[in-house]
Amino acid sequence: MSRAFVKDHDGDAHDALPELPLSEHPNHVTPRGIAILRERLAQTRERRDELQAGEDQTLDQRQELAALERKLRWLTARVDSAIEMDLSKQPRDRVAFGALVTVGGTEGERRWQIVGEDEADAEHGLVSYVSPLAKALLGARVGDEVRWRRPAGDVVIEVLQIDYPAQ
Repeated sequence: MSRAFVKDHDGDAHDALPELPLSEHPNHVTPRGIAILRERLAQTRERRDELQAGEDQTLDQRQELAALERKLRWLTARVDSAIEMDLSKQPRDRVAFGALVTVGGTEGERRWQIVGEDEADAEHGLVSYVSPLAKALLGARVGDEVRWRRPAGDVVIEVLQIDYPAQ
């Protein structure tokens, strides 16, 4: 008989999923960033609990449950390792974590906020503090020109304004 028609032990669906990678960088977060992580954790727990409450789970539900358990481990690790930064204590005269920075250059004016890795969303102007852009900006003052090293080529940008959002 062909092996194609023999049902092997499914095993634990958890075994098939590798752990989600954790960053080697300190887990600095803004107040907004930790709130988002905690909300994601609560929603994931809620969905897991819904699935666990059901009887006679389908294969799809068992696989979703395994994925949720993996995500819960990752989210719990991220929340537990979070270092919430007090933006009111950041220096107002230079770019630091949490800063909302307006820059100008050959591509026009842009506004970026330097945030934690889990909060980063470049499309919405949120860049990770370990990104090349943030690394170029950190420590700069209004009027400073910095070199942003990009895969598409280096760009010189000028820091036009530094603000810190209210917590």
